Amino acid sequence: MFIFNSLPDGRATAGLTSVSPALADQLSPLLGPNDAVAVIDPEGGQLVSIHADRLLVPASILKTLTALAALHYLGKDYRFSTDFYITPDNYLIIKGYGDPLMVSERIGDIAGHLATRITRIAGLILDDSYFSYPIVIPGRNNTLQPYDAPNGALCVNFNTVNFRQNSGHWESAEPQTPLLPFAITKIRASGQKEGRITLAADRREILQYSGEMFLFFLGKTGIDIPEEIVWDAIPSGEKTLLWRYTAPNSLQDVVAALLEFSNNFIANQLMLAMGAARFGPPGTMDKGLQALRSYYTTVLGAQTGHIAEASGLSRDNRISANTMLHILQHFQPYHGLMRREGRQWYKTGTLNGVSTRAGYLSSADGGHYRFVVMINTPGKRSDRVLRLLERALK
Repeated sequence: MFIFNSLPDGRATAGLTSVSPALADQLSPLLGPNDAVAVIDPEGGQLVSIHADRLLVPASILKTLTALAALHYLGKDYRFSTDFYITPDNYLIIKGYGDPLMVSERIGDIAGHLATRITRIAGLILDDSYFSYPIVIPGRNNTLQPYDAPNGALCVNFNTVNFRQNSGHWESAEPQTPLLPFAITKIRASGQKEGRITLAADRREILQYSGEMFLFFLGKTGIDIPEEIVWDAIPSGEKTLLWRYTAPNSLQDVVAALLEFSNNFIANQLMLAMGAARFGPPGTMDKGLQALRSYYTTVLGAQTGHIAEASGLSRDNRISANTMLHILQHFQPYHGLMRREGRQWYKTGTLNGVSTRAGYLSSADGGHYRFVVMINTPGKRSDRVLRLLERALK
């Protein structure tokens, strides 16, 4: 198990309360025994330190660490790619490399380009071998909730569909995305009348949905398409690379989407991709975690904590407020990728009984406070603490 018991930076500060008496009195009713608050002023001095070395469940503020590690291993200008091959017997092979933003609009553009190169295909072969299966994400369950969407090397629309019912008929809630037979089957089984659900519970369903979506858009261009989708018989013989598609979004764009929507699927796609980049393909959970943990301990120098996965979904993740402050120090050049609300650039995290918030608060002189609030006491809320801090810090 990846747990360290020594304190970060060698400082014995566990349980320390370093805060003005007036502010301490105001904070006291907002915090429980399993909560932490830490604030660094624009000059680097610690203004608030309450249980700042206590290891707590971070929830989705952990995605800030994942974003930093991905930027480190892949590079801020990295762009995901997807390869398209043709075989001598006219099968189209699509090989994915984990692009987390392969959405309907992108697939439509890809199909339009392929239509300038081919007029018919005998079959569609899907190659997801860049990641190894099964991919077991700690904390993920096989529910229809979008936060439980599974990961894979060739996925579309985050393995989800957004739908509604209109006059007794199902329709897509997103005009750019068709409602395919596979999706309708899942929607009926869900018992829901509208919303967004996960379509894929496993690798077979991931590839079925991906294949149907590509065939739909290829057919719209006039390409003569078959009904056959193959994913377990990738040809090892002759094939010609038709095109390597390069995503229009840089890794910084992907990180912005990750933080804006707090998307667990994107977070763990990045972890798997950085594992493949650091240790060679195929990407695996073990390689991804090894890369993420190596960045945490070697680059950041963190000496305490436990990293179970990349999204914050698992309650086995443990990190201290002081370590989160250190992560924020490294992330500061990218703070503009975070959500902004008034003076705050921030990332939140929520699990049952857990409410966290971490980010930056602009100061009157143009600098930034770094703040971390980690609430692990049921009934307490991080936003209440932040409202108090925002009033106190000018």
